[in-house]
Amino acid sequence: MQVAMIGTGYVGLVSGACFADFGHVVTCIDKDAGKIERLRTGGIPIFEPGLEGLVARNVAAGRLFFETEAAAAVAKADAVFIAVGTPSRRGDGHADLSYVYAAAEEIADLMDGFTVVVTKSTVPVGTGDEIEKIIRARRPDAQFAVVSNPEFLREGAAIEDFKRPDRVVVGLEDERARPVMSELYRPLFLNETPIVFTGRRTSELIKYAANAFLAMKITFINEMADLCEAVGADVQQVAKGIGLDGRIGSKFLNAGPGYGGSCFPKDTLALVRTATDFGAPVQLIETTVRVNDQRKKAMAQKVITAMGGDLAGKKVGVLGLTFKPNTDDMRDAPSLDIIPALQAAGATISAFDPEGEREARHLLKDVDFVADPYAAAKNADAVVIITEWDQFRALDLDRLKADMAAPVLVDLRNIYNPAEVRRQGFSYTSVGRAESGL
Repeated sequence: MQVAMIGTGYVGLVSGACFADFGHVVTCIDKDAGKIERLRTGGIPIFEPGLEGLVARNVAAGRLFFETEAAAAVAKADAVFIAVGTPSRRGDGHADLSYVYAAAEEIADLMDGFTVVVTKSTVPVGTGDEIEKIIRARRPDAQFAVVSNPEFLREGAAIEDFKRPDRVVVGLEDERARPVMSELYRPLFLNETPIVFTGRRTSELIKYAANAFLAMKITFINEMADLCEAVGADVQQVAKGIGLDGRIGSKFLNAGPGYGGSCFPKDTLALVRTATDFGAPVQLIETTVRVNDQRKKAMAQKVITAMGGDLAGKKVGVLGLTFKPNTDDMRDAPSLDIIPALQAAGATISAFDPEGEREARHLLKDVDFVADPYAAAKNADAVVIITEWDQFRALDLDRLKADMAAPVLVDLRNIYNPAEVRRQGFSYTSVGRAESGL
């Protein structure tokens, strides 16, 4: 099939490359000429494991193309995907749909023959209706159908998620779109992937509901972690004990410094605003947003307490800056709250992240970015693990201690055994585990 993908951000690029790998002919379109030129020459603007090879393979096979102009690709496309950004609108938290609507106008002017217009961007309920109105107003005679097809990609595992998903959700109001969408995802039928066809508004809400539920689950275990610290329990054992219940499940029950990234903060806030507008407030999600904001700020205080309450003239080594491992995404990362708070308390910061430094340099001021974990620990009065990159899971603790001015380790991801770290002479602080815990 012929596919046009409007937008070469995280979702558009991964989706376009994966559709090409399914055997479709895909043209990814972006107005950023520099980005398109970089993609044409093999450069990948984001870090995602396996993506560089996937793109190169499909470009070489003649199935994946990159263009700044949409005309030719949209005119011959069976399906045109809108995969542009929907950031939180400044001031009110609503999703900013200006890029989505601009893409709809462009598609309306360029499409030729029956075309399925697919919203891949995360959009509030009713956006598909508005896209249909925009296209119909500009092209009253056009033959088209507007479909919602939300993405459920985890950064760091996006290719696997696209090719072996838990489910594919397709929201449509025009049955002519069903065979087109079925053919696009036909390779997944071999894996017996559930393809869930719904109404368009239902599909739009599924995406927000899924992200909000996962954000709420993270926030729940973080609150349980605080309670564990207060009563002398172990949050990891609590998570295991409840996660083995099939009704609850073990995923997203890892206590830590709060959720971040490109989806959860933006989508929970947008769902709150949408629900309020429709007179059906989602109070659990409102609380989740508030508690998570407080959570990230509280982690800085945990570090300050572990260092004796006075950071004046002290140095903190930070390991991990991105919101999660295996990505270079810094959006709403806990480090963006923790590091400025430590600096405000008087600390100087040295930091290492395997992939996040380039973006972090734009977002964090007066940080000494270094080349490895031991350089971050050099002469530090404490080392703080914020992101659980694999290479932080087996540090040489003797070497780390020898490099530090004081052996204080604050593990905000609970990746070390407390008793073992303390036996090696560290003052060790983690999240939701009793100080005497094994």
